[in-house]
Order: sequence, then structure tokens, then C-alpha cells
Amino acid sequence: MESITQPVFLPVILGTARQGRMSEHAARFVFEEVSKRPDMTTELIDIRNLRLSLDDAGEALKDAQFSAAVSRADGLILVVPEYNHSFPGLLKHVLDSNLKEYLHKAAGVCGVSAGPFGGARMIQSLLPVLRELGLVTIFWDVYFGTAGKLFDSATGNITDPAYVGRLKKFVDELVWMACALRFARENIPAL
Repeated sequence: MESITQPVFLPVILGTARQGRMSEHAARFVFEEVSKRPDMTTELIDIRNLRLSLDDAGEALKDAQFSAAVSRADGLILVVPEYNHSFPGLLKHVLDSNLKEYLHKAAGVCGVSAGPFGGARMIQSLLPVLRELGLVTIFWDVYFGTAGKLFDSATGNITDPAYVGRLKKFVDELVWMACALRFARENIPAL
């Protein structure tokens, strides 16, 4: 039962490299909140810092540090903005650079948008991709809508304290799923 009680590793992935991104505030909020939890460890992975070739080499273009983090992860927390009803193309490029590292691991998505829906359309577009990669998505999401008002422009701090509770519900489910999947990976042979 050690695998269930040992903290899970759930990195937070900031899924855009765009300048002036409001999703950076959301990712920092998520990272700071989950860093406080004793049942997990985390790190913030900003895809802006990954150096991937743009030629279509698939897994051959892996970023070694990103690949290692995903390999040891029990799941992923993706904080992703909605651009034109979908997710950023660079995030897809980054995700496609790994394959076996994702199998039977948990994933949760936090959407960010300038509008009121908090990236709901982006999440709808991203979920089938995550499932195709072998990730197991949870049924809770966090929607950071009207991000320009939700985060203080001077400090980047969130202005609505209700998000602490929303994020807790999301992370509680993600930790449960990550523990269940880790136990299964360690104890049940894959077919």
C-alpha cells in the first residue's frame, strides 16, 4: 500500500508561449496552491522554455527534461488558454513529442479565457487528444473565465477566493485518480 500513501508527482504545465499571456497568472495560482499539499509534489513546466525542433520528427524531437518529468509523473495538470475555440498548436507539438510516458496516467485541465466561459471550448478540443495519448482525464475541470479581471494586473494574484475551493475539488479528484492509476501500473500487468 506504499504506492497509495506516497505523494504523487503532478507537474503543472503552462500550455502556451504567447507574450502577455493571462494563463501565466492562472498557472502560478494553481502551482502555488498544489505546492502546499502534503499528498503531492509538483513543478511548473512552462512550454515557452522547451526547445523543440519544428520539423516533424515525432518522438525524435523530445526535450529531455520534459520527457523525464512526464516519465516520473503520476499525472499532469494542464493550464491552457483558449485560442479560437481550441488549444495552442505549440502545446500539441509539445504533447506529441512523447508517447509511452503518458500511458495510464491521470490528467486534469484548467482552462483560461478572456471571455466568461473559462476555456470550456478549448477543454472540449483537448480532451480527445489527451485520451489518444493514453492519459486518463478526470471529470472535474477548472475554468478561469474573464482572466483579465480575475487576476490583479499589478500582482497577478487571483481576485476571487472561491477558486481555492474549486481547485481543491479538482486536485482531490486528480490525486485520487493518480493514486489509483499508479497502483494499477505497479500491480496489474498491462494487456
